[in-house]
Amino acid sequence: PRFAAIAYGKLGGKELGYASDLDLVFVYDDDDERAPEAYAMLSQRLANWLSTRTSAGQLFEIDLRLRPNGNAGLLVSSLEGFRKYQRESAWVWEHQALTRARFAAGDSAIGEAFETERRALLSRERDPAALRDEVVKMRAKMHEGHPNRSALFDLKHDEGGMVDIEFIVQFLVLAHAPRHPELLDNAGNIALLGRAGRAGLIDLELAAQVASAYRQLRQMQHQLRLNDASYARVDPTRFTEERQAVRALWKQVLG
Repeated sequence: PRFAAIAYGKLGGKELGYASDLDLVFVYDDDDERAPEAYAMLSQRLANWLSTRTSAGQLFEIDLRLRPNGNAGLLVSSLEGFRKYQRESAWVWEHQALTRARFAAGDSAIGEAFETERRALLSRERDPAALRDEVVKMRAKMHEGHPNRSALFDLKHDEGGMVDIEFIVQFLVLAHAPRHPELLDNAGNIALLGRAGRAGLIDLELAAQVASAYRQLRQMQHQLRLNDASYARVDPTRFTEERQAVRALWKQVLG
């Protein structure tokens, strides 16, 4: 079978935490007339297997919404269909997601073709001002979609948290990868902040501070998840210096 699983999100970035879901896109490269139906069935079975309920609970939550056209799209895409969608129809946030996507399993030739296409898409010239507007708008939408009505600081979604750091890195990749190909590697947020700092795209010392903040926030998130916390939230007096560093870098990069 000419079939592959592409990982996005925390799985794609090799940053899975406790209770993380799996963001997956399934791709095939097969001219057989039965291929679309056969690979759709295989994709459905894989999703069912990975989300099996066991005596210890559900194995994984599976999220397939990042496939072309989202929930309205096919469960599996041809490689050419995926390439065409990404080049002609994808939104900016879908290219943001590509910054931390990688081939995870299946046919290695499809994996190589995906990585080649990923790098080509991320290397496209973009208007910095328009890109900045789109990234800021998407961040606002995400914030609205994860309201925090408590007095606690949400490590992931609140201002100065992990999502802000991820968006900063994604903007840096999309805005500067054409001239700084070292940003094309799916190397993780901490490493990419360091590369952007050394390239002179952001203040090097501030980059190190934000990388340290990301590491500390993730560590605390892991601890809370292990204790079965429903939300990764802490007293608002914690991580104040880390949040200030994130805000300062956001202002420097995204205004």
